[in-house]
Parts: sequence; C-alpha cells; structure tokens
Amino acid sequence: MATNPNFSAHDLIPFARPEALTEPEKLLAAYFSSSSVGLCILDTELRYLALNQALAEFHGVPVSDHLGKTLREILGDIAADRIEPQFQRVLATREPVNYVLSATLSAKKEVGHWIAHYLPIQDASGVVTRIGVVVVEITAQKKLEESLKDVGGKLRHEMGRLQMLIDVSSIMASNWNLQQTFPKISARIRRVLRHEYAGFELHDPNTGLLVRQVEDFPLGRGLLSSLPISPHNSPTGRALRERTPLIFSKHQIQDFEAEIAKNFLAEGFRSLCCVPLVRPKGALGVLVLGSTRAHAFQPEDLTLLNQVATQLAVGLENQRTAAEIEALRQRLAEERKYLQGEIRSEGRFTEIVGDSPALKQVLDQVATVAPSEASVLILGETGTGKELVARAVHRLGRRKDGAFIKVNCAAIPTGLLESELFGHEKGAFTGAISQKIGRMELADGGTLFLDEVGEIPLELQPKLLRVLQDQEFERLGSNRTIKVNLRLVAATNRDLAKGMAEHEFRSDLFYRLSVFPIRVPPLRERREDIPLLIRYFVHKFALRMDRHIETIPKETMKALTEWSWPGNVRELENLMERSVILSDGNALRVPLVELRGEPRAAAAQPASTPDHSLDNAERQHILRILRETHGVLSGPDGAAHRLGLKRTTLQSKMQRLKITRHDYMGS
Repeated sequence: MATNPNFSAHDLIPFARPEALTEPEKLLAAYFSSSSVGLCILDTELRYLALNQALAEFHGVPVSDHLGKTLREILGDIAADRIEPQFQRVLATREPVNYVLSATLSAKKEVGHWIAHYLPIQDASGVVTRIGVVVVEITAQKKLEESLKDVGGKLRHEMGRLQMLIDVSSIMASNWNLQQTFPKISARIRRVLRHEYAGFELHDPNTGLLVRQVEDFPLGRGLLSSLPISPHNSPTGRALRERTPLIFSKHQIQDFEAEIAKNFLAEGFRSLCCVPLVRPKGALGVLVLGSTRAHAFQPEDLTLLNQVATQLAVGLENQRTAAEIEALRQRLAEERKYLQGEIRSEGRFTEIVGDSPALKQVLDQVATVAPSEASVLILGETGTGKELVARAVHRLGRRKDGAFIKVNCAAIPTGLLESELFGHEKGAFTGAISQKIGRMELADGGTLFLDEVGEIPLELQPKLLRVLQDQEFERLGSNRTIKVNLRLVAATNRDLAKGMAEHEFRSDLFYRLSVFPIRVPPLRERREDIPLLIRYFVHKFALRMDRHIETIPKETMKALTEWSWPGNVRELENLMERSVILSDGNALRVPLVELRGEPRAAAAQPASTPDHSLDNAERQHILRILRETHGVLSGPDGAAHRLGLKRTTLQSKMQRLKITRHDYMGS
C-alpha cells in the first residue's frame, strides 16, 4: 500500500473490477469521499492499510502518519483497550459489530464520541483477512446531550435518525437490488417520519419521462399506476428539474395538472415530499414520500432525506454499473464462444488460392471496395469461396480489428433466424429462458456477413432494411432501441432479381445490399487455378494425415483440369481429401471414375445455357417496369418511383445496362 496521502478510492479498495468487491467493500468505496463519515481498513494485526481524510480528522492525525501503524499507536492505550475486544469479536464470529466509543485519544485533549460499524472482509475461502470500519463522530451530539439534559428527547430523535441512516446503509450493503430492498428501507424511514407512501421514480433518458420502479404503500387503493410520468407538470418532475428536495401541501399538489397529482390527492395525501436522486453525472430520478397528514414533512427533514437519497443514488448507479458489466461479460462470452467456433471452422481455407485473370479481377474489386464502408453483395455459385471473399473485404477494411460475425441464413430455421440476428429478452417466447445477444449486436464495430441472404423470409426483410438504413433495432420482447455501427457483407447463389420479380425479395433491400456487387467466377471459368488448388489441398491434407505425396500423374492432372466441377472449389477440395486418404504411396491416387460424363462437353455446356446473370435479371426487371409505365421515368406513376429509385439513379442503371428507348417502346 502506497504511503502517499493523496490516494484515491482505488487505493482504499484495490480492485479493478466492481464485481470482485464484497458487499462491505462496496459500502466503503461508496462513502470514501464523504466528509462526515470516517472509513478505514485494518489488517488482522490492527494495522492501518488505508483510510479517508474524514477519519484522519476525527483522530487529529494526518493520513500519512496512520499507514502501517497499529490502532494502539494512533488512538492510545485507553481507547485501544476498549476497542480491540470488538475487533476480536469480528475476527472470531465473522459478523459485523456496532460499537459506541467515548474516549480521549492520544492526539486530542478532550473526550470524543463515535459510532463505529466494524465489517469483516473475507477472502474467497471465507477467512477474514481485513476489517473495514465505518465511523460517524457524534461528539457534538454527546456534548449537547450532557449540557442540555432537558432536550434528551430531541437527541434521542437525532440518534434515531443517525441509526436509521446506518440501518439503510446496512440494508443496501446486504443487497444492492433496490427493487427488492426498498420496502425494508421504507419501513426503516417510517419509524422516523411516519409516512404512508414511499416510492422512487427513475428518469428515462430516451423518452424524458419518469418511470416508477417500486413503491411501498400497504394501504393504497391502487390508484398510483406504473404508467410513465411527465416531468413538466408533476411534483416529482419539478423536484427533478430543480435538483432540490421539495415539500408540497395539498393545495400545492392541486396546482399541478398531471394525472399523477390527481391520483395522489385521490389516495388522500395532504403532504408530499420529493427528493431528487442526484449523482455527479446528473439526476437519476426522484424519491417520493407521501402522507395523509398535513405538515407531515418539515424543512429539517430534508437534510436527512437528502442523505437517504444519496445512498439510494449510489446504489442505483452501482446497480446499473453491475448490469452493464454483466451485459459486457455476457457479450464477451458470446463473442468468445462464437470466435472459438470460427477458429475451428477456418481450417478449411486459410487464403484465396489462384492466379487466373478472373480471380485477379475479383481481388481487384475487393481491394477497391474494402477501405470504404459500402455494403457488398457477393454473387456466385455454391462452393466458389464467397465467404473467403467476404473475409478479405473485412481484413482489408477499416474494421479489420473488429469482429467478423457470420450468419448462414439457410442453415438456421426460419422461426429462429430473427432471434439469432437481433437477440431476445428473457421470456420473449416459449423457451426463452435467458437473455440472448444477437449477431447484430456482436458485430457492432465490425462486419456482419449474411451468407445465403436470399433465404431470409420476406417478413424479416424490413427489419434488416432498417438496420442498413438507421443502424438500429430492438431485441425480441424489448422496446429498447439498440444502436449499432456495423458493415454488412452479404452473399447468395440465388437470382435475387428474379426473386424481386416474383415478390419473394424486396427491391429496396436488394438495392441497399448491392451497393457494390462482386461476382465470384465458378471454377470452370478459371481453369488456370485448378493445378494450384490441387497442389494446395494435397499438401494441406497430406500434412494433416502424415502422408508423403510427392507426384501427381499427368493424366490425372489433365483429367482434373478438364472436368467442369459443378460443385466448384468445394467439390475439388473434398475430392482431394478423399484422394489423399486413398493414396498409399508417393503418387496421388484420384478416383477418376467418380468424374462422370464427358469433361469437355460438360465444360462447354454453360456457354449454351441462357444468361442467368444478376445484371441480365436486373435489366429484364427494369425493362418490364418501363413497358408497364410506357417509358415514363419520373412522377408518382413513373418507373423510378415503382422501382424505389431516384430518377437519376434509374437513368444511370439504364446507361450501364445499355437499355435504350427502342428496347422498351419498340420501333
């Protein structure tokens, strides 16, 4: 422990993670900066490990002179003889001890009085390794009690208030969940202020409204609903805006127009006290006490309630921090689980192999679009390596340090795809036993790859379009909007233009996805790469199986090169793995009998088939719309409006697709 007196709360509770703190440590950390509550931590030999300035002032000894010294060295023998047995009780029972001390300390000349709360701090095995101490000096109260015996009742009242604050602290130290502990806190306050109603409302920054979280109103008639409360014309809203505790009489409550004010009166309230829950970052909400008695709350009560409100605000802040940490932990766990699966699956391809002009054109397109943030649509037959192209776009882009999250839309059942993409809240549907973070959220700051995007159901497509347009969505079962910053790369082997024509795929989503289309050529269009791929896969599988393949017969290589490869690179890879398994010598043994049909004829077949390219399908779709609109481009009934495009964009597409007036109007 450093001996610099200018230490911080982190020096007092030396843990980096809030979830690692015990409840006593959370209490000590929360009040470290208090000027009226003394705090310290002692080891089992009662040496000072850390303390705050308030306790140093109580003792009359600088902070730096405490560190490393024993309690007896600082407080003197008389005080130590009375205090040390209390610490021994804590060490023996591992239970907190409250103690009132009246003594003359060695550094002071007069008798002082303190209320001390000793808290055992245990390690993971349950052994008490340190003792936390919370001290409230009551010397002034004691002096007043001794000099003014006739006001003893008032002092007892003040002592009750102090005890109430300590009790509230103890309740919160045992459980930071205020929704669960607030009724106990309200019951403890009721012993002092005798209110009938207590509750607290939190400010929702998204809507600007106040939302009641919990209330303690045993005799209520149910008129105070949990509907949001406007902060503009209600008593609680006024306290929140002014950030000061306010007391309202029955007549003052009547001046407010909000429904909640009328409900307060309907419940019989004749006085109301609203105390804002303020933290350095702003007001979190309002603590509300109500009574059916007139003048139930006095100005001197506001100081006490301010202290209670401060404790509640600290508890709420810690609760929110814990929730954020838990959400982050859950997200990291999901990312780790996902990435572990990705690492296992990446063994099939480590890089793009090939040197053909067709492949080089694809790689040039990747290098061009990767530095931008544009959406990319990768087109190609099954097995051509569309995912490798998507990964290349991610690695060469600005988001290369972010996550690359893949979703195979064809592999996930339709009913589960929405939950997989957007996530869900606990209880959102049957079987949703816990909250789930969706792939959209995991891809925040990185790239989301939607493989087989053409399989997304039509009813789910508008939600995906919203993410592309506004970068926001809601989990299933939640109305809280989640903002994300991601890049979308999609891939498909389907004819999306045909899907648009058949109303199976939304045109507006298509144009959002295909900002920069990349077509990955089939293997039959880049035969120059087949020998390179064969050698690559043979080396890869031979190394994995501890085989030594040194030669590939020329006849085998010729046959493989001339085959049409309808399954593309994936088919070639699988055949090479099977060939390595069958090879028992240095030469590769390929089961050529599996390559059925005439290779050259099969290779030539695609040239005689109709043009099913995406550009041709898009061209035919635009021509059909132009014919239906009789060549009118703009206006509410024009082709551009029906296609969901700007007129200038449509004209640009017509020029690129070489669509002339003769094509759709005839001669």
